[in-house]
Amino acid sequence: MKRDMDLVRRILFEIEKLPPFTCDIISIDGYDMQEIAYHCKMLYEEGFIDEYTESTVDNFSGVVRFTVKDLTWKGQDLVETIRQETVWNKTKTTIKEKGLSMVTDTIKTVASAFITAAAEGVANSIIKSGGQV
Repeated sequence: MKRDMDLVRRILFEIEKLPPFTCDIISIDGYDMQEIAYHCKMLYEEGFIDEYTESTVDNFSGVVRFTVKDLTWKGQDLVETIRQETVWNKTKTTIKEKGLSMVTDTIKTVASAFITAAAEGVANSIIKSGGQV
């Protein structure tokens, strides 16, 4: 199965909504349980979520149930970096146009550059207006 970074983003947002220290099942419209479980497992293995458990049964080549729990600090940082839809879309477009790999380190670097540029623009505006916001 190919990794889907749009799904990864949506999963992170869904986990963020969970009450702290709660294991729960994630479902997302348009994706089946196997796709979601696969991506949750990858997020867990890479340290973005705190816990991932799955249940399987004999004679079935897939997950029949899974739960996730909490974003890690690293997961929270990624969510904050890609939260804004405009930043996310600009990031994906830039990565594609430049022929870069759609991996989390590249995503964070490109998205952070857009966020930094926006922050610098705000700071410059404040300076030019004599400190008026």
